[in-house]
Amino acid sequence: MDGLEATLLFDVGMIAQVILIDLALGGDNSIVIGMAARNLPHELQKKAILYGTAGAIVLRFIMAFIVVWLLQIPFLKTVGGLILLAIGIKLIGAHNQNVETLHVKAKDNLWDAIRTIMFADALMSLDNVLGIVGVTNNHWGLLMLGMLISVPIIIFGSTIVAKIMGRFSILVYIGGAILGWASGAMLVSDHYLEALIPWIAANPVWIQGGLTVAAVIGGFLWKHVPKEDD
Repeated sequence: MDGLEATLLFDVGMIAQVILIDLALGGDNSIVIGMAARNLPHELQKKAILYGTAGAIVLRFIMAFIVVWLLQIPFLKTVGGLILLAIGIKLIGAHNQNVETLHVKAKDNLWDAIRTIMFADALMSLDNVLGIVGVTNNHWGLLMLGMLISVPIIIFGSTIVAKIMGRFSILVYIGGAILGWASGAMLVSDHYLEALIPWIAANPVWIQGGLTVAAVIGGFLWKHVPKEDD
């Protein structure tokens, strides 16, 4: 395999990771969109969803830019990596559990519905954005392509995605593992942490592998260990 083929496979694999994470974390977003547009006439519902989706994608890009900028602050990559690990554990542990969803008031005006869709999606997508930034390691081309593919799938194919995720729980575990690996990548790329603890930068595979295992085991325990109120 030559260098070009290896790079292509790496890029395809990275995009696949972005799509899987966005699908795994974005299930509730489509519910929000449906709630915001349900009082509109049928022909306006399609416009609200289409324009709202476009606006949501733009807002995600803006949030991603802000996250990338914030990660330049000393030790904030380490904090982001630990948050990403927690998101991976929660993704696995809370899968198929009953959780409260964000209640959005239905709008009877097209532009009100579009604004609601955009900002509600942005509010619920902070974990998605952090996960995607972590996986792509600030590679804007892969980040943008992954979002452009996954966001429309979430919005227009949410029912199918939910059924697939529910039937093949292994996909959720894979998503959590990817987030654990990405959290390790953020830690080992934090130059401030590297200066403080040189061993971390010298053993990136161990750190990333360890956090991948931690995400899967943590999520499994969250999901299966009986709670006090059970």
